[in-house]
Amino acid sequence: MPFYENVFVARQDLTPAKVTELTDKFAGIIENMGGKVTKREDWGLRTLAYKIQKNRKGYYVLMNVDAPAAAIVEMERLMRLDENLLRYLTVKVDKLEDGPSVMLEAKSRGPKAEDKFEIEVGGEV
Repeated sequence: MPFYENVFVARQDLTPAKVTELTDKFAGIIENMGGKVTKREDWGLRTLAYKIQKNRKGYYVLMNVDAPAAAIVEMERLMRLDENLLRYLTVKVDKLEDGPSVMLEAKSRGPKAEDKFEIEVGGEV
């Protein structure tokens, strides 16, 4: 079966429990149609680059999916109908990542060491 990565953005006024419920709903659709969700990542509430339907923020969720194309089509059809979702994107990939995604690593790591700089003051006394 082909591999897919799906990211969706849910409305900012939802509770984290409701976002988890949405994720379970979409994962259930995949599993009912013969696929499996190998990884789920909740990226949390993040600021959007621009307003979408009067929302400035949204809950981001990533799912790695190993499923037939029909399951992806059905999941996307139900995502289009769900009023709690602002956007979604599904991309076909060659292989699924095992570890945490780049977004999750950046969130847990904090600012990079090379982002910090020191001011050198030159001169003799």
